[in-house]
Formats: sequence, C-alpha cells, structure tokens
Amino acid sequence: MAAASAPDTPISTPATRICVVAPSLGILGGQAVQARRLVDHLNLGSAVDVDLLAVNPQLPGILGRLQSIKYVRTILTSVAYVASLFFRIRRYDVVHVFSASYWSFVLAPLPAMLVGRLFGRKVVLNYHSGEAQDHFSRWPSAVRATRLAHEIIVPSDYLVDIFARFGMRARAIVNFVDVERIPYRRRSSLAPRFLSNRNLEPLYNVACILRAFACIQREYPNAELAVAGFGSQREMLESLARELGLRGVSFIGRVPSNQMGALFDASDVYLNSSNIDNMPLSILDAFASGTPVVSTDAGGIPYIVRNGENGLLVAREDHIALAASAIRLLRDPALAERLSDAARQECLMKYQWPVVRDQWVALYQGLARDDASLDGNAAQIRSVR
Repeated sequence: MAAASAPDTPISTPATRICVVAPSLGILGGQAVQARRLVDHLNLGSAVDVDLLAVNPQLPGILGRLQSIKYVRTILTSVAYVASLFFRIRRYDVVHVFSASYWSFVLAPLPAMLVGRLFGRKVVLNYHSGEAQDHFSRWPSAVRATRLAHEIIVPSDYLVDIFARFGMRARAIVNFVDVERIPYRRRSSLAPRFLSNRNLEPLYNVACILRAFACIQREYPNAELAVAGFGSQREMLESLARELGLRGVSFIGRVPSNQMGALFDASDVYLNSSNIDNMPLSILDAFASGTPVVSTDAGGIPYIVRNGENGLLVAREDHIALAASAIRLLRDPALAERLSDAARQECLMKYQWPVVRDQWVALYQGLARDDASLDGNAAQIRSVR
C-alpha cells in the first residue's frame, strides 16, 4: 500500500526590501514627517521590509561638532551620506527616494538614484516640491536626470499635471494622516483662536497671516494667533508683529510632529498663506482635527481644498481676503461646522493609511519582480530630449 503523500509545505516568500532615502526628523518638514510615517506603517505588515537612510546623517564625536559649522556641515554631511549609499543600497530590492527641487535635488535624490542604478536596484523618485514647474523650466538637466527613476510618484494630481507638461509620466499616491494621533473636535462654535504652522520661509509668506491677523484683531480684540515653525524669517516676522501692534501672538518655534495635534486642538481656525505649495500635510492635519481651513490658492492646494465645500480659499498675497474669510467663519458657525465636517469626512475617506497602503505595497512588489516593464520613464524622457 502506497504511503500517503505529505501535504505541501507553504513556501515563504521573502519580504521585498525597501530603502527609503529621505530627511530624518532632525529636519522638521513635510518630507521628513511623511517618510517617517511611511516607514513606521509599512513595517507593521509583513509584505515589505523597510529601512530609512537619512540624507542628513548625524555624525559622532568631533565630526558631529563640525557639522554645526556652515559649509563644513554641507561637505561632511554629503560625504557621509554618499558613503552610506554605497554601503547600504546593495542590501535592498527597491530604493525609494524622497525629492525636493533645485540644489536639494542634486545633493540628495540624484546620488541615491545613481547608486541605486549602479547596483541594479529599482528606483522610485517620490517628488514633493511645489516648485516643480520652475525647477524643470530653469534646470532642463533635472528632467533628463529623472530617467534614472523606474517610477515617479507624486502626492497630488497637481504634480502629475506638471510632470506631464515636461513629457514625464508620474502617478499620484497621496500623503496620509495618522488620524488616531490627532485629537478631533467638532467646531460647532468658534473662538477667535488661530493657528499657523508653516516654516518661517519666504515661500510660505507667514507675513501675510500677520497682516490678516491685524485686520481680524480690529474686529476681535481678544483674538489669539499661535505661529509654530522655524526658519530664516523669524526675526523679521517678530519685528513685523511689533510694527503692526499685534497682541496675543505667540511664536512657538519648532514643534515635533507628535505634538502638533495639541496645537490644532487648542485652535479654532487654521490659516495658511503660502505662495508656493503642493500638498501640505498641515492642511490634512487640520482636516483630521476638525479645524476649519482658510488658505491661499497656491499650487496644488485647490486640488485638496475646494472653496466653500471643505475650506475657504483666497488669492495669494491677499491678506484682506484672508482676514475676511476668517471673520466670516467666526460670524457664521453653521458654515464653519459644515466645512469642518466635510473636511474631516474627506480625510477619513481619502487620506488615511489603509487607503494608500496597498498602492505602495503593490508598487514595491511590482518593481521587485518586474525586471524591465516598469522602466517607462527612461524611454519617455529620451523621446522628448
């Protein structure tokens, strides 16, 4: 009598190994926050194995102290970063490179893409900058450099459209919010407590918010404004606040992302006045917290904030309109509540991790097993040279 055959033993498939190349949280910005969130959430599952390789490594000992010196910091950090690429990239199947624009593109994403290609790894360029139009117009070499990527991923349809203008195929996987980490409060009535949390750099035009707040404070003398963030314009903005005679303005400085929820919870209106932007995480955080949004219409913002539906939009540089929209919310609680509810619902439906998780995993696994078919951008970009 023949022996019964043993049941088939499942063959375990090794997890796809991903190296995410991005700023660490030593640089408090949208890319660093989104990269950290992505790595943490992906590692909760078993389909992929993800590590973060920081473009801004903190060096030990005397080298770390030398990193505090301008220019010396750039040289030391760049050398250490490139060396870490050569040591580590060969361990992975896919190199996922976060990217900004201009010199940042040259110093961080470009070396990672080159080393990834050198070791025969699949490369994902994850481009986040709202300055893409100007970047590619001024730097045609950057368009050619993107041929190193097997896939270009952007967080918004706004950037999909920009890339298409330059003959590049990109697709959108949106940024996501850790909804469970952000306190939610339904704004059924509003107090004049405002929040700005963009970095204090020219493109975010926080000066426009201060000027708008001066108009608001004439109507609501007890109004308060929390200004979170850091940057080159802090001294100028503090001086402007004094010139405008503002009261109740707090310059908070750097706030770690895991503490930002408390600021939203303490505020009733979120103000954003950027001149250049893509898909700011701060607006998505406001959506998640229930804080009504009043923003300028810069870049990709109209792709996520629809005027009168889930927020209020005004023209860039128009502090009077920004103030008028904020006052409108204070005077019309029903409008504020409707916008807040719609934004919260959209966040739950579109900007949560479960919505985007499968898109990232499918991308990585497809790249890892497909040797050539996803290398479409190289051919496309060559054809437009």
